[in-house]
Amino acid sequence: MKLSRLYSNKSKIFGPIEFNSGLNVVLAEIRLAKNNDKDTHNLGKTTLGRMIDFCFLAGRDKNFFLFKQESIFEDFIFFLEIELADSTYLTIRRGVREHTRICFKKHSAAYQDLTELADSDWDHFNLSFDRARDLLDGILDWRAVSPWDFRKGLGYHLRSQEDYQDIFQLRRFSIGKHKDWKPYVAHILGFNHKPILDYYSKLDELEDKRGIAQTVQTELGGSVDDLSKIEGLLQLKGNDADKKQQLLDAFDFRQQDRDLTDKLVEDINTRIAELNNRRYSLNQARRKIVESLQEDQILFKPDQAEKLFNEVGILFSGQIKKDFGQLIAFNKAITDERRVYLKEELSDIEGELQVIAEELDSLNKHRSGVLSFLGSTDVFDKYKQVTDDLVRLKADISMLEKQRGFLGRLQELRKEIRSLTDSCVKLQSDIETDVEFQNTNKSSLFSLIRLYFSEIVEEVLAHKGLLSVSPNEKGHLEFRAEILDDQGKSTSADLGHTYRKLLCIAFDLAVLRAHLPDRFPHFVYHDGVFESLDDRKKANLLNVIRQYSDFGVQAVITLIDSDMPPQADLKVPVFSADEIVLKLHDEGEDGRLFRMKSW
Repeated sequence: MKLSRLYSNKSKIFGPIEFNSGLNVVLAEIRLAKNNDKDTHNLGKTTLGRMIDFCFLAGRDKNFFLFKQESIFEDFIFFLEIELADSTYLTIRRGVREHTRICFKKHSAAYQDLTELADSDWDHFNLSFDRARDLLDGILDWRAVSPWDFRKGLGYHLRSQEDYQDIFQLRRFSIGKHKDWKPYVAHILGFNHKPILDYYSKLDELEDKRGIAQTVQTELGGSVDDLSKIEGLLQLKGNDADKKQQLLDAFDFRQQDRDLTDKLVEDINTRIAELNNRRYSLNQARRKIVESLQEDQILFKPDQAEKLFNEVGILFSGQIKKDFGQLIAFNKAITDERRVYLKEELSDIEGELQVIAEELDSLNKHRSGVLSFLGSTDVFDKYKQVTDDLVRLKADISMLEKQRGFLGRLQELRKEIRSLTDSCVKLQSDIETDVEFQNTNKSSLFSLIRLYFSEIVEEVLAHKGLLSVSPNEKGHLEFRAEILDDQGKSTSADLGHTYRKLLCIAFDLAVLRAHLPDRFPHFVYHDGVFESLDDRKKANLLNVIRQYSDFGVQAVITLIDSDMPPQADLKVPVFSADEIVLKLHDEGEDGRLFRMKSW
């Protein structure tokens, strides 16, 4: 498929552009000296590529100039005539005001003007936008890009200045994920796209499952290890509920009375007795500690003893007083340390006595309730109490069943995560195997594209270029395009904008040449193709583009006259009259793509 003609219903403003099957040049002449230093001249050489994209049914972008200035362009209708694989032609009609209503007409002759064609003469008139895209996809029949539609890779055939930033990732894919473009690029390079697509799909599914599992785990605060415990509790509570239901159904509480009596004797009274014994022991220990703390007080005071001895006339010399003082100090040090331990033990005992007192209070209340039930002579009171017990049991069972459901779901999610992880490992292996095969097979499509790419780079730069594809440690494909030095080592030349643009052009041309036998678009639009290149490289690149035009690639290039390759380095005239399909200039409105005031 190639471009044939682009025109509008307002030919005085947007004149027709007729493309030939080989090299097509859009030349912008800078005639005013004041414009020589400008980076952009707003003449329309870049806009032309956007207009072709619009006619190929690009989606509505509010920032696109036709819609941004809709009041200016609302009456415009554009027509794009393309040559199909069977050498027939298709005209696509799309207006600005009704941009979602599309018309198609097939015809056998080129360069038609269908601006006045009656509505009834169109093969398909005012189709809805989505229906028109589907129909155009079928008419174009680009089987080589299947399973994607014709829009997926169109950007690689309409390279604007913004699309030279990355050889493989177009600007339109810059805000998306790698899955949006890597499988497609791998496919057109000859790799098996299916495991790549499946791998991204499984990774997305795996991420979703892990997120859900983490949410369930966080909300429940449990794990699948608790499932057995919950099953056990459900069994016990279910059994208790069945027994109480049977009591209610029979209206007979004798068994309930016996069960409560046994529970009172075996459980409550036994526990109360244990706690009372423990409390008695603790109280005894507490009393001894209190007594010990009181006994540890040293009542003898040497100063008072000296005064008393003096009163009765007994000599209490300084040395005796000193010895008593040291003895008291020694005993006091030992006593202080012992008191610390005793106070700590006393605190522990009092804390445990408090806990015992609270538990005894609860048990006594429970025992009182059971005794009240046993002593009740009103069968309806017993019926009510058993009913309340059954309601509580059923509530517990409902809660446990809900928790079991969540934990079961968590267990199922973990199984799915393991299965998805295994699938990812398998797909990763399949991708690696295919990449290795395509890289080593000299007759593979990728080997052919790699060879064409290297030849183009060498022809233009006198250095070999290397196109490589390999999976990284996570299984994702990495695409690289490099310029090699004389020793075959990668240089940093490809990092600059000029060389990166050259590699983009080489990549596009190599892919197109390799796909010439296929149902594949056979045209490419390169904006500002010679910009920033030195004269020799411009001449070399033009020779390559002409060579590829002879192979069957339709090349549309744009440039300003100051970037034109010098005549001396070319084997033929720079551009023939047939090759220049559109000439623009900066001397007034007539030199613009849209011959009107700037908007």
